[in-house]
Amino acid sequence: MGKKVILVTGAATGFGRLAAETLARAGHTVFASMRDMAGRNADHAADLRRLAETDAIDLRPLELDVGSEASAGAAVAQILAEARNLDVVVNNAGMLVIGVTEAFTPEQVLQVFDTNAVSWLRVNRAVLPHMRARGEGLLVYVGSVTSAILSPFQGPYCASKAAGDILAETMHYENSRYGIDSIIVQPGAYTEGTNHFGGARHAADEHVSAQYDRIADLPPKLAARLSSLAVPGRRIDPAEVAERIRDAIALAPGTRPFRVVVDPQQHGAEEVNETRGRMQRAFLRRFGIEDLMQVQPAGGQAAG
Repeated sequence: MGKKVILVTGAATGFGRLAAETLARAGHTVFASMRDMAGRNADHAADLRRLAETDAIDLRPLELDVGSEASAGAAVAQILAEARNLDVVVNNAGMLVIGVTEAFTPEQVLQVFDTNAVSWLRVNRAVLPHMRARGEGLLVYVGSVTSAILSPFQGPYCASKAAGDILAETMHYENSRYGIDSIIVQPGAYTEGTNHFGGARHAADEHVSAQYDRIADLPPKLAARLSSLAVPGRRIDPAEVAERIRDAIALAPGTRPFRVVVDPQQHGAEEVNETRGRMQRAFLRRFGIEDLMQVQPAGGQAAG
């Protein structure tokens, strides 16, 4: 589908950085966003600039704090000023947590939901007016298989990913008649190639955690147990997820999969998605709005 202008959020390190680089190497103009480029992420921004120059790829660091609607608006305005349009947004910013759910303070849980769900809404509010005016665009969400089949000891994370998933699906229905496509990517646990679980936040209320003595040994073993569940021969490096996003973006509107499960552990999200999608379609058919499930190209005729 040719060169696109793409915004990737949470691209300072980890999977966001990997996704931004993968898309730039595919020939796209990629704005790799992060917060505090003049401070805590100054080195990451400088590294991206060096990489872009050395490897002759169009990879541009961009200031964007997904916790601020004003910051999201300013970032999108900068993209439009530099590149004239914005074709794809990869909502990737996320926060991982491990621990007993009761031991997370309400403030911690609200922060997880704000990062993993509400931030998607903030970014979308900045980009959707432009996409609707153009009659085209693509929203990509980096969700999780845990929104379908949860992992114990990640309660706030799984709940927030499920909330983000519902927001993403609802916004797809509401914008499909404007030519705006959506893809919800659901990765499993990729425990090699990034500091995945090493960067996870832990429950703050140690007094409550201490009361769970019968399962105290289980949360620290979560990463190892998930690694052991990987299907033999399956990749467990997150480059696979970035490549699947790259390949889905390259497809024509209306032919892209709505959900992309990339799961070394085979949680079973595909089966959940199939049943859920079938029942959702039947429900919307009864409403007389089944067409909202598929993007309608600028020409005006629903695809698929």
